[in-house]
This record gives sequence, structure tokens and C-alpha cells, in this order.
Amino acid sequence: MNNQVLDILNDLLENTYAGQRAISQRCGHSLGAVNGGLKLLAQEGYIDEYMQPTLKAKELAQAMRPKRAVILAAGFGMRMVPINTQVPKALLEVQGQTLIERLILQLQEVGIQEIRVVVGFMKEYFDYLIDDYGVELVYNKDYALKNNLHSLALVADHLADSYILPCDIWCKENPFRQREFYPWYMVTEVQKEKSTVRANRKKELILSPEGKKGNNMIGIAYLPAQQAKAVRKAVKSLAKDSRNDGAFWEDALFDCGITVNAKMVDSTNVLEINTYEQLRTLDRGSNHLHSDAISTIMQALDVQAHEITNITVLKKGMTNRSFLFRCKGKQYIMRIPGEGTDQLINRKEEAEVYHALDGKKICDDIAYINPNNGYKITEFLEGARVCDPESKEDVAKCMARLRQFHQQNLQVDHGFDIFGQIEFYQSLWEGAPSCFRDYEKTKERILSLQAYIENHVTQRCLTHIDAVPDNFLFTKDGDIRLIDWEYAGMQDPHVDIAMFCIYALYGREQVEALIDAYFPEGCDKAIRTKIYCYIAACGLLWSNWCEYKRQLGVEFGEYSLRQYRYAKDYYKVAMASMEEQE
Repeated sequence: MNNQVLDILNDLLENTYAGQRAISQRCGHSLGAVNGGLKLLAQEGYIDEYMQPTLKAKELAQAMRPKRAVILAAGFGMRMVPINTQVPKALLEVQGQTLIERLILQLQEVGIQEIRVVVGFMKEYFDYLIDDYGVELVYNKDYALKNNLHSLALVADHLADSYILPCDIWCKENPFRQREFYPWYMVTEVQKEKSTVRANRKKELILSPEGKKGNNMIGIAYLPAQQAKAVRKAVKSLAKDSRNDGAFWEDALFDCGITVNAKMVDSTNVLEINTYEQLRTLDRGSNHLHSDAISTIMQALDVQAHEITNITVLKKGMTNRSFLFRCKGKQYIMRIPGEGTDQLINRKEEAEVYHALDGKKICDDIAYINPNNGYKITEFLEGARVCDPESKEDVAKCMARLRQFHQQNLQVDHGFDIFGQIEFYQSLWEGAPSCFRDYEKTKERILSLQAYIENHVTQRCLTHIDAVPDNFLFTKDGDIRLIDWEYAGMQDPHVDIAMFCIYALYGREQVEALIDAYFPEGCDKAIRTKIYCYIAACGLLWSNWCEYKRQLGVEFGEYSLRQYRYAKDYYKVAMASMEEQE
């Protein structure tokens, strides 16, 4: 039997026969297809003369009962700012019920009791589901670095006769059934640019041609045991290759050679809750709309909640989460401090820095800053772009701007002690050993550079400390602004040169070119050596910082590895340069 006939049989199992037209409307098949399907079902002995399912049909239905479900709930849900700083997206409340609880109850309504929830971000928030609903939690430790293909790989041996679904779907009607006869993936009639699949005339999902729109992908799917074997094999294979760290599980589904049918649903009946505004549209009374960030914006800009629109997440930063929003004809950025930043950043000192910079057109324009919790609102610089560290022209302009800032010799009441911070970040490990086996030897070498540095410091002024390429903004009027002054304090300004190098992951030749760009008149050998020392010291500083953040579940991949290498490699470079001066 083909899928059309199976749909008709399933309809007869669920509903009292009321004519072919009713079946056609419910199943979405033509009257001709319904007529032919009923004749075939009668011939095969699945329905009797009164169009009632026979024992044979009921036995088939029993064999086709779904047995389990997997809910993918490990990700950050970054587009859900500012709510995702307070609660994971799966636990958003819609009409008095969380998204994931509604999905679990809908699954249990059709008899699914074996439910696995793959968690990661804010994993502790899901613990109550074990007691209240009998689910099993599976922890994805790589949730910060890898996409949901890797979440599914953790439960790949449990995909037979299983539903697979995301945690952020709100279904008006129960999308699950007591029997499923074939594999399907849910889409809507809405056409979207980013969709990679579309439904053909046979209601099968096929890849959408490049540049063409596809059907909006909902993310809910069903896999019978036979097709689950192929998907399981593809998921495990793809997950082994690091090139697929950013892959979605659907890549395995549509690349494993099985036919996947389109389960077409009305877009008004199934909604994906991706943003604050989508939640506000669906349920203006949701308790989760009462966000500290939104309240802060309302108070700081003297506006009502409905005037805050076009909320869009920015790329997740290494320290904070930030989002764009529009209000009263202007666009703003709101910064929300990230995990553990209360240990790393003194917000009162940061506010002091912005006070020192006020009116000097060096930084972005601050509309609000809270010295207690670190919330900050700045006017968005329309048309601005960040520095390209591979562009010699960009780098030269940034170094000229950086030196111009340093020459203003601005003063504040606090400093940034590199070697003190190395010790401080290590103390945050709370006795845990470094993941680097030669850490103590490396640290001892870095600390030995301190004497040379102190003997060659000629100026101390307000220094950015985090003067990395991403923090130089080229405005459309030709200006360059420096943003993100969280670590700024009194220090040798040449530290900023070192910081630019190690964040841009520069090699030796690029390091020398950057120093030359800052010192177009030429750089004294001793100063150049001191900058090598700073590169080594700052490499260990940020390596220690990354080790602390790793304990909080935040990973930085290549960046953290390269920082430790800078510590080791530039210690050698600095020592060799010192020997040349003797």
C-alpha cells in the first residue's frame, strides 16, 4: 500500500466513516484517490462492507504504534534574548504552560512514555521533568560548540519507532498519533529562503534547488524502525567528522537515502517560538515577558514595552550576550553580562572608564550603564563595520587611532595588573589543576618576564586592555570608535598592541608588521622585546580566563589553545630578543 492508502486507513481507524469527502478533507487527498484507496483496502481485507476497519487493520495498527520520543533541548536559544539569560527556551511559558511540558503531555496523550530529553545549556533547570513526567535526561557536554546533530548522536540507538522534535515548538493541536505508518518530517505551506527542502507532488520531501525557496521546516519528525537504522548510521558517521560540528540532524535525515514524506501542516497551528516578539505575539500574558532587560530599557529610555521592537540577537560574545532593538526611531544595543562575569569584571570601574571617555568621541555613545549589574545600552552605529585584521590598511588606521587615544594620557583610579590577574583567574579554578600538563613550568617562565617589563615601562595611562580587531568600529562617516571597555584601566599602553596580536591569532610576521604600524617612526629594540613579553604574559592570562570559563560550560575552541601557545612561544621569542641586546 502506498502512503495515500495508509493515510485513508489511519483516518478510518480514528474517525467514524462519514463519506469520502470528509476523508478527503481530513487527509488532503483528492476524491479520486480516496475512492481508489477504499477499494484497495476492501480488496486487501482491511475494511469491511460498512467501511469499518477489520481485525487485520487493527493488528497492523497495533504493530505501527510509536514507542518513544527524543526532544532536543541542549542549545542556547540565542535568538530568544533577553529571556534566555534567565530561563532556557524549552521552559518558556505560553498560556500558563511551558513549551516542553505541553509537548511531553501531547506525547503521553498518544501513549508515548519513553521520552528522552537531550539537555545542555542550563541543564539543571530540566531536572524536575524526571520526577513530574518520568523522562530521561541526556547531557550534551558539547552543546556550546556543536549543533543538534551531536545531540541526536547521543541517543542514536533509540530512534526506532520514535518521534524527534525540538523543544521550542507550540502545537495548537496534538501533532502525534497512536499509529504511524511511514517516516515523515513536518513542514508548513509557507515558503522560506533558508529552507533547504520542499514538498513535491507526491508529498515527498526533496532538496530545494539552490537559490529557491523551500517549505518552512518545523523540526518534528517520525522514524519507523526500518528507516531509523539508516538515519542512525548517518548520524553517527557525520558526528565523527569535526567538519560537521555545526551541522543539524536533518543533514543526516536527508542524506541517508531514505524517502522522507512531507507532513504538511497549517502554519497557524504549529508555531516555532524563536524570539521575544514571537512569544509576545502568541501570549502577551506570558510571565516570561517580564524580563529584567526589558524593564531596564523601559526605565532607561522612558518607553512602554510595546515600543521596544525588532529585537535581534547579536553574535554571542566571549564575555557577554548582546541584542539589538529599535525604539522611538533609533536602534540600540543592549549588553547583558554573561556567565561568571561578576567574578571577572568590576562594573563600577567600567562605569568610571566611560565617565573618563565621555564627550571625547573615542567610544560608542552610552545611553545607559548600570555599575551594579553591568547592563548597558548604547546607540547602534548604523553602517559601521569591524576592523579586518588581514587588511593592512585597516590595521594601520586602527593603530593610528589607538596611539592617538594613548597620547591623550587619560587617567582613572584603578589599574589592570596582568600578573595579578593571571593569579586571580587561576584562583577561580578553586584548586582544579590546569588542563595543560606543563602549566606550572610555563607559568614560572612567564612570571620571570615581569622584571624586564617593569624596567621598560615609560608611560601609564588609561589602556583599553581588550583592543582587539572586533572592538574597532569603522563608522560610515570615516571615524573609528573603540568599544567594549570592560577590562580597561591604568596600564602600559603597549599592552594594547599585544592584545590585538593574540586575538587576531597573528603569526610572527604579522606581529612585527603590527608593531611597525603603531610605531611608523620605528620601534626601539627594548620596547619591541617588551611587547613580546606582553604577548607571552597576555597569552597565559587569557588561557587562564578560558580555563575558568570552561568550568562554567563555555568553550572557545582554537582561541583558548592558541593563547597558551602564545605564552610558550613568545616567552622564547622574548628571551632570544633579550640575549641579542646583551
